Amino acid sequence: MDLRQIKVVVAVAEEGGFTAAAQRLHVVQSAVSSTVRALERELGTPLFDRTTHRVSLTPAGEAFVPAARATLRAAEQARSAVDAARGQLRGRVTVGTMQGVWADLHRPLAALRAEHPGVVVRLRQGAVTDIRQALREGTVDLAVVALDRQQQRGLVTRLLAREEMVLVSAPGRVLGGAGAGGRVTLAEAARLPLVDFTPGWAIRLAVDRAFRAAAVERESTFEVNDIVAASELVRADLGVCVMPISIADRFPDLDKHRFDRHAPSWKVMVVQPRGEAPPAVAALLRHMA
Repeated sequence: MDLRQIKVVVAVAEEGGFTAAAQRLHVVQSAVSSTVRALERELGTPLFDRTTHRVSLTPAGEAFVPAARATLRAAEQARSAVDAARGQLRGRVTVGTMQGVWADLHRPLAALRAEHPGVVVRLRQGAVTDIRQALREGTVDLAVVALDRQQQRGLVTRLLAREEMVLVSAPGRVLGGAGAGGRVTLAEAARLPLVDFTPGWAIRLAVDRAFRAAAVERESTFEVNDIVAASELVRADLGVCVMPISIADRFPDLDKHRFDRHAPSWKVMVVQPRGEAPPAVAALLRHMA
């Protein structure tokens, strides 16, 4: 068994098929298939169930892949340690993030690039629940996300910002009798057509929590998984949307209304698994201080 074989198996598992894995690895599909078959013969058991429509891990594959990822991480750390000893930091850093917060990474990423141009950074955007799972599986090295206390268990976190959310509406829309841009209550917001984000999004979790705490029931009129799509619906006056003020500020033509009380909020933090961070990851973390 060698690192090349391990890398191929992990790619098939993560991409969900041989064709996608071949595209990711920039090789032909037959090479991927033959590599997996050779490793399965060596292990004496199949790692994948192959059907006409999909490829899935067998129980042996489920056991193999986490250990395989750990092996690849260890090899990368060993290579990075040698590079660091030579005064050259290389390697890859995979950063998980949510829509709406990744733009705040541009300064630490620019600083890392200037200091260590040999480090490759991969950004992986997704729902907070998916990113948390990726951290535990080791497919993401660190993340910039909003987690609640329960979601933080088993992870190392550092607070970057705490931010209040506002209600965003079409220009000139009068809400709650307070005038354009005036303050509103959650009860007033609940009586309006609401543009909500997909369940599992950190914004949605914070908004749900705030409405529950205020004992206010609401129904979504639209549900989207994209911030720009939400802003377009609001701009067309099809609904209003609750979002962090830093995100709302990216749409200056829309009106922002602060909440009188019980305003939803989130805490954005940098999150990483427990244990010593690889050199390239540690370098990026220093720039996030």
